[in-house]
Amino acid sequence: MDASRKIIHVDMDAFYASVEQRDNPELRGCPLVVGGRSARSVVAAASYEARRFGVRSAMAMQKALARCPNLVVVEPRMGAYKAVSLQIREIFLEYTDLVEPLSLDEAFLDVTRNKKGMASASRVAQEIRARIRERTGLTASAGVSINKFLAKVASDMNKPDGFTLVAPEQADAFVAALPIEKFFGVGKVTAGKMHGLGIRTGADLLKWTMKDLESEFGKAGRSYYHIVRNEDSRPVDPNRERWSMGTEDTFEQDLHDREEMLACLESIAHEVVRRMERCHFAGKTLTLKVKFADFRQITRSRTVDRPIVDVDNIVAMTRFLFAPVEIPPKGVRLLGLTVSNPRAVQSQGWTQLILPFFEYRLPSWTSPTTV
Repeated sequence: MDASRKIIHVDMDAFYASVEQRDNPELRGCPLVVGGRSARSVVAAASYEARRFGVRSAMAMQKALARCPNLVVVEPRMGAYKAVSLQIREIFLEYTDLVEPLSLDEAFLDVTRNKKGMASASRVAQEIRARIRERTGLTASAGVSINKFLAKVASDMNKPDGFTLVAPEQADAFVAALPIEKFFGVGKVTAGKMHGLGIRTGADLLKWTMKDLESEFGKAGRSYYHIVRNEDSRPVDPNRERWSMGTEDTFEQDLHDREEMLACLESIAHEVVRRMERCHFAGKTLTLKVKFADFRQITRSRTVDRPIVDVDNIVAMTRFLFAPVEIPPKGVRLLGLTVSNPRAVQSQGWTQLILPFFEYRLPSWTSPTTV
């Protein structure tokens, strides 16, 4: 564990929805979502008022409206969100050039050495949050710790408008107490498998050897082994490149009906586009991934001349790729879509080729009291 680094993760609170409520005072306090109004639309962002009804991002809009009949639906205004994102980026750069954006509304900052010579990373994070509020009228949550994993988990602990510090001497105990669902790469299906193996917290995970974790979880097991020991040396890289953007869904019960699979793929397509919009990403190749119940896996890809940015195009290409796939009697356990083969993106003075979505050296902390 390297205790010398000071990493901040800043995450805007319900970003798209908060921008809409800021710009239209009549919407403040109302349950609100950002998204399309068509039958196939999904929620791109939900205000905290909407979340109290169980509405969340990536949920089908029809389901969201059923949960909250008084829900206000606002069409996305990407230009407005990008303009605010640029304001926030300018604030980050007042403190450090080591800024790694993850999307329009979140970023990692390495402030071990910072432009203002501040010894306390906590003070830097609090100043940044205050400046964001002053300049944009929006709130941000922040986490501070010694590596990316801890900082990101910490930023989510006291939302909205929250701040959490995990100091070096707290890191091991913090990870040991962390629910296994909070670890990178542990989704609903993997968490269920871990629970079946008696792994419910970081402390349980610590008991496993790397060999045993790799045996159960493949290459991901190696990542779990290192992250639970706070061995996360990933740098904050302002110049990293994103080569693909995608998502997949592992089903609790294997699917057998082709139309049901196509409906799931449409939902996945909407989520991929939502992520692409947030990260200014576009690519020319679409890849379909199908994993069958017997764990056999296939991929099918298609490359087009122009960047893929529209959900209707992705859905049409997905149907084309999926049509010849033969479904075995035991069914399908996972479906996924990935857009790759990117193009450079120019946005308001920033040119970048954006990195793979998957997510998943400076002086030491002077003392625990100055973090």
